[in-house]
Amino acid sequence: MEQYEKRYLYKRVVQAKLFIDQHYAEHIDLNNIADQASFSKFHFIRLFKTIYGKTPHHYLTQVRIDQAQLLLMKAVSISEVCFAVGFGSVTSFTGLFKKVVGVAPSTFQLHQKKRHEAMQVHPLRFVPNCFSEMHGWSKNSNSQEMALSSFTHF
Repeated sequence: MEQYEKRYLYKRVVQAKLFIDQHYAEHIDLNNIADQASFSKFHFIRLFKTIYGKTPHHYLTQVRIDQAQLLLMKAVSISEVCFAVGFGSVTSFTGLFKKVVGVAPSTFQLHQKKRHEAMQVHPLRFVPNCFSEMHGWSKNSNSQEMALSSFTHF
């Protein structure tokens, strides 16, 4: 009986997590999320943290920041990203992004742009070393013709 109850509790918490995953861009709060699991806020926070190792609020924030990073990599403007992932103000988004990621969104986006440009110029530098060595490519080699011709053998 106890095992069934645990499974039932886990299922309800997972259901709430999936709600966060699907609705992160909307204005959702702890009440909305706890309602998905049919728990009181405080009981839900305890269960969620036990299962996922972070509070529902921290999880929601992480999902939003992860999605923001993906959009910033696609060169979407910072203000568009802010509102697309559910933040209400560019200032709060920028501050939280910097706190979580370690750099401001504009810096993150600039680094991604430079990385993409570097990939175009020196693609072998971005191939994992184990894969490169397995195919006899030298990461320090500028001989990309040899490496590119190897792709036709797959």
